[in-house]
Amino acid sequence: MTFTEFDTAELPREQRFDWWREVVGRGEAPTRITGDRASDFTGSVGSLELGLLQLSTITFPALHSERSAEQIRRGDPETYELALVLDGVLEISQLRNEARLSAGDFAIWSTSRPYHGRAAGSSGTGAARAVVLHLPKALVPVPEAELDQLLARALPAGNGMGRILADHLVSVAREAPGLDEADRRRLGVTSLDLASGLLASRAAAQRCLPAETRHRMLLSRIDLFVRSQLADPGLDPGAIAGHHHISVRLLHQLFRGRGETVSAVIRRLRLERCRTDLADPRLQAVPVHAIGARWGLAGPDRFSRSFRAAYGVPPGEYRRATLGPGRRGSATTGPADPAGRATPDRA
Repeated sequence: MTFTEFDTAELPREQRFDWWREVVGRGEAPTRITGDRASDFTGSVGSLELGLLQLSTITFPALHSERSAEQIRRGDPETYELALVLDGVLEISQLRNEARLSAGDFAIWSTSRPYHGRAAGSSGTGAARAVVLHLPKALVPVPEAELDQLLARALPAGNGMGRILADHLVSVAREAPGLDEADRRRLGVTSLDLASGLLASRAAAQRCLPAETRHRMLLSRIDLFVRSQLADPGLDPGAIAGHHHISVRLLHQLFRGRGETVSAVIRRLRLERCRTDLADPRLQAVPVHAIGARWGLAGPDRFSRSFRAAYGVPPGEYRRATLGPGRRGSATTGPADPAGRATPDRA
């Protein structure tokens, strides 16, 4: 199944809430849904299969949902529902745990146990938005007894594994319409690894993860660290290995299957940032060499050689060609000297 998306705006107003309850409330995990805005209900739901996993995007106004023991007996897909709140507020309770979540928080609950949820839209849009990853219990390597500690608790996504997984899920949801079957299968494996890593780290159960999953998690943390430190000229394999408490040898082994060395990845990402800045008209008054230094490529000659090797032209020429002749005067000169003369750009 490819990506599918439905919006209540396509239905007559009087049918929208009933349709929502039918599609969302009576799916694989039957749920009772009630709301105060049935007469003017608006919502959307998208679904994407990722191999053995499924990803849903959901937008809706204020409503209540409840899954009872009777509904569980009626049908249970035996999944964990891992939700990332994008907008609005979500309150969830399960196993005597309660959590109030806002944008940027994860929460997880089990379809095999009764739960109660309430959602409220944001003050700006009036709608709540979330991305939900449906994880078959049989695939999650963390013991159920340890995961029970996390049910209906806020799991912030502001840093570490939470941020990595949040960025990943948002990207997958955004690109969903263009993904082919092979892409979806690969992304399913990655999604399971990252979700398992987040849950294992919060449940202090990293020992339960397979070695391959731990390595992929470590690579994801390294990728996030590298991207956040590109401006530091001291960023190199030694600094990366030291930050993650591993040897430089292990770091190179982790990168071996990627076809790029650690240093090559750093250089490529820095040059990509430089190319973006050089094409930004808002930065046209910033000298070319300062753009390179801004992303850890100190030394005009070194920056110019690296940029030419990657893109076939020197950075100054790239900027002129990208911004166009109408901007040439300000794009090719640096800051004026005290006498009012323009300082030539060395690149």
